[in-house]
Amino acid sequence: MAGKKQFDMDTALDAAMIQFWRDGYADTSLDDLSRATGLNRSSIYSSLGDKDTLFLRCLDLYAARYGEKYDAALSCAASDPVAAVRAFFDVTLERIADPELPDGCLIAQSAMAIPALSPSVAAHAKQALGFQRLRLRAALKAGRLTDQDAEAFAVHGAAVNQSLAVMSRAGASPAQLLAIVGVTVDALSQALHR
Repeated sequence: MAGKKQFDMDTALDAAMIQFWRDGYADTSLDDLSRATGLNRSSIYSSLGDKDTLFLRCLDLYAARYGEKYDAALSCAASDPVAAVRAFFDVTLERIADPELPDGCLIAQSAMAIPALSPSVAAHAKQALGFQRLRLRAALKAGRLTDQDAEAFAVHGAAVNQSLAVMSRAGASPAQLLAIVGVTVDALSQALHR
């Protein structure tokens, strides 16, 4: 049928997200996006937007997909904050271990590329990174930590979570990543039992 889009938007966005995740914003060209999505340049522009717009859509897709998983993991924070934080990190470790996905984290990768990003894309990357801290802070407050301790552990937990992505990309083993998580979870457990 003439004029009808002959591709699935969700599939194209997912393919573009994986491309950006694998190679980063700066190293992903429109030709790379065309190969990844199966769309020509004009179809990318008309259906998905320019590179910045497409990247923002991919960043939002990534944040929503993993945000839902993080929220589910943290849902037991009021009754068992240590288990909730461990489950939060398990989401990241499972993503890292998935052989179908690129190493690392699209948000961490984007945050590291902020100097090369346009101001609007950089602001969006910072916002996506900030959501992790806010998510952790809310869960830890529900888990009976003081405001100050909840904020401190939220900043630390978000930093550790992003470092897992960086460390995995640098070749850290699953055992090493689990040990990093263990230190953070043990520190939280000790803080809760003071």
